[in-house]
Amino acid sequence: MSNPSHLRATLQALLVTFLWSTSFVIIKLGLEEIPPLTFAGLRYVIAFICLLPFTFTKKKIGAIKNIEKRDWLRLIYLGIMFITITQGAQFIGLSLLPAVTVSLLLNFTPVIVAVLGIYLLAEKPGLVQWTGIALFITGILIYFFPVFLSAYQGLGIIVMLIGVAANAGSAILGRGINREAKLSPLVVTVVSMGIGSMLLLVIGILTQGLPSINLKNMFYLLWLSAVNTAFAFTLWNSTLRSLRAMESSIINSTMLIQIAVLAWIFIGEPITWKEGLGMIIAGIGAVVVHIRK
Repeated sequence: MSNPSHLRATLQALLVTFLWSTSFVIIKLGLEEIPPLTFAGLRYVIAFICLLPFTFTKKKIGAIKNIEKRDWLRLIYLGIMFITITQGAQFIGLSLLPAVTVSLLLNFTPVIVAVLGIYLLAEKPGLVQWTGIALFITGILIYFFPVFLSAYQGLGIIVMLIGVAANAGSAILGRGINREAKLSPLVVTVVSMGIGSMLLLVIGILTQGLPSINLKNMFYLLWLSAVNTAFAFTLWNSTLRSLRAMESSIINSTMLIQIAVLAWIFIGEPITWKEGLGMIIAGIGAVVVHIRK
């Protein structure tokens, strides 16, 4: 079974995914006023600014100065894949598709991560973990299918498929960087987020502009930035020191269940027996995948 450090990392990762699940509701509300790419860029730039003061220590500054060229390139790639592409695609997807559809597409990430992890990280899932993945995917299919999409949602599907590919690639790269433990989770988060968020905000302003923001959406933006991003992303990078790429991706995918429950509580969307069965099976799969020898 899991050792104490693995269990602690698992619980921390679950807390992060809960915060990220609430982001879906907040983002949908904010998108009524703020264009998606600009919204995403503002969120992550503000989060980067929130984290920046914590790097103003002699140890952290020294660590950043001593980052090797190879690691700089990997952090740049991580920022572009995980922030610019993945988060940009998610915000655009939420502006074009229902939140549950975006969640469904993102939940195919673990399959890609499991396959890539075999070749790029030499992390081979065991039979039990493959069984957990199969159960999880089965639960997703039971919960969501059949899915009916209108014609205008085709663009949203394409955008989200790009986001899923980038999300899987960033999971592999993030695991590779944090597994080495050469850089602290805070340094990894600040450097990659700073690069990715600045690029995303520039793209958003150039293509969609910078609108005026009312007080309510400003609160949404600050909460998303400080709590759901700055705090959550740092904690997430910390868990990647103990969790394998596939395991962290599966935990991330439990947002499927969390989003459904949050929608039921706060939006009043009922959960049918079929959806409940799907969530139970997916939840069992998420537990099974964490069983180790």
